[in-house]
Amino acid sequence: MTEGLTPPVVGPVVRPRRLRTTPALRRMVRETSVEPRQLVLPVFVREGISEPQPIASMPGVVQHTRSTLLKAVAEAADLGLGGVMLFGIPEHKDAEGSGAVDPAGILNLAITDVVAEVGDALTVMSDLCLDEFTDHGHCGVLTPDGKVDNDRTLAAYAEMARAQAHAGVDMVGPSGMMDGQVAVVRAALDAAEHTDVSILAYSAKYASAFFGPFREAVNSSLEGDRRTYQQDPGNAVEGVREALLDVAEGADIVMVKPALAYLDVLRQVRDAVDVPVAAYNISGEYAMVEAAAAHGWIDREAAILETLTSIRRAGADVVLTYWATEAARLLQR
Repeated sequence: MTEGLTPPVVGPVVRPRRLRTTPALRRMVRETSVEPRQLVLPVFVREGISEPQPIASMPGVVQHTRSTLLKAVAEAADLGLGGVMLFGIPEHKDAEGSGAVDPAGILNLAITDVVAEVGDALTVMSDLCLDEFTDHGHCGVLTPDGKVDNDRTLAAYAEMARAQAHAGVDMVGPSGMMDGQVAVVRAALDAAEHTDVSILAYSAKYASAFFGPFREAVNSSLEGDRRTYQQDPGNAVEGVREALLDVAEGADIVMVKPALAYLDVLRQVRDAVDVPVAAYNISGEYAMVEAAAAHGWIDREAAILETLTSIRRAGADVVLTYWATEAARLLQR
């Protein structure tokens, strides 16, 4: 021993690895789990097609017909998923998004179809936003100079909420990031005696680059961007503030979207609110994993489960993901 150095203290070696020795032991002490009941499958149903249309940027995901949609939701129910989120793609669009409130519009018809097919086996959710239905692709109606008119849009959301509730939906998802949207939707539902219809508020929804594939999925007509109403990616405190406002307005669940690039926001929202928190594992996040796996760069199935576990670990009680049915099968193994 070198002169002048203190010999190390001899004592027991701390061995956390003991709890990683076997699969059964690792499973027993796992802090975070993913279960099918926590997963929601987003699905697209398109008017005027006779067979499913593949979405090139989202391998494995399709735009459904009304009949193939029923097969997809029946499978989701059989696998024990928590719910499905419905997005409608109309044949015709206009500046006001009138197809969103038409009782015979594709989304409202799909709600009724799905409720009849799966009954109480799934929570049937629907996107409450105008972007799929407007010819300009924005989430609200526009002023003459092309800006999104917040308060006129709220009136449209109220009518849309009533239409979806009348179609039989369990939960509406106001996703347009209009100020006051949750309060207006709640009031509209209650006034129409749909007090049992709940609200999944897209509370912290960011103007993200990862939405790209979704635009293809819904045949978006977007002109420009949504930075004046979706949140700036640099802001976390604002995301928490938006969630707290939505809870105060009557949201039953609040959501952070996207998930992976905003896990810190997800954690902060979870710590701040006393309602369930959801996160949306969005199209671009899905596409990145699928592309890397297609090149053989990552283990696809392991990456799927690790991704979903990370979102749950950050604080999500509910995860919307295009992998929901596949993940449920993987979890059954």
